[in-house]
Amino acid sequence: MIYAVAVLVGLFVGVLGTLVGAGGGFLLVPILALAEPSWATRTVTAFSLAVVAANASAGGLSYARQRRVDLRSFPIFAAAAIPGAIVGAWLSAFIPRAAFDLAFGVVLLGVAAVLFVRPARRAGSGQGAARRVLVDRLGNRYEWSFDLKLGIAGSAGVGALSSVLGIGGGIVHVPFMVTVLDFPEHVATATSHAVLAVTALVATIVHLAHGDFAGEGWLTILVAAGAIIGAPLGARLSTHLPGKVITRILALALASVAVRLLILGWSNLYA
Repeated sequence: MIYAVAVLVGLFVGVLGTLVGAGGGFLLVPILALAEPSWATRTVTAFSLAVVAANASAGGLSYARQRRVDLRSFPIFAAAAIPGAIVGAWLSAFIPRAAFDLAFGVVLLGVAAVLFVRPARRAGSGQGAARRVLVDRLGNRYEWSFDLKLGIAGSAGVGALSSVLGIGGGIVHVPFMVTVLDFPEHVATATSHAVLAVTALVATIVHLAHGDFAGEGWLTILVAAGAIIGAPLGARLSTHLPGKVITRILALALASVAVRLLILGWSNLYA
């Protein structure tokens, strides 16, 4: 019974995580915290990142088939995020969790608010030296420009946050790409998912080397299997939703993560 539940949890995480380009860790971490309260924080983080890596790999492949991944920016952003992912996985054992959760929760609430009130982008909007034009498999044309150096710096920070929080950097990377770099929503979710596949895999390897899975290998595999099945479904669903709707869903996801972090940080601060 527990094995079937594990696969279903992975399926749910895979569909929604791929839809918004966030990997699903923002859903899985709270679920694990409630279902397995005895697990150490590092075990929860390692478990979540392993599932995110599986989900993001499957989802990134599905988005690549839809031709929505910015193949020029993807390797650059991924290369920038890898060092951050390694450092973040190492630092997760030393950073005071309560203070970090509180500060990051406030930031996420602010980002969620910006996503809700942000006006719709115009084709070709954005400023910067890097200019992109992309036509997806359905014939939709996306055109934008952005500051590549800022994108590299932001991706490095996202890689570190991905490892520290265990929720995957997509929950931060997509809003950054949409609001700061002015990527089209569909391209941002697809490209972020591809980057997340690389960073989450690197962070998972670091956690594995540290022995953070604590004998939960089979359960990790089952949830990851469900996430792999759900990822193509989420990618397919995204083709039927306007970019504005995806942005609003992401904003709600951000707000839910922020509330969880604030509650967790506040309770740990006075524990």
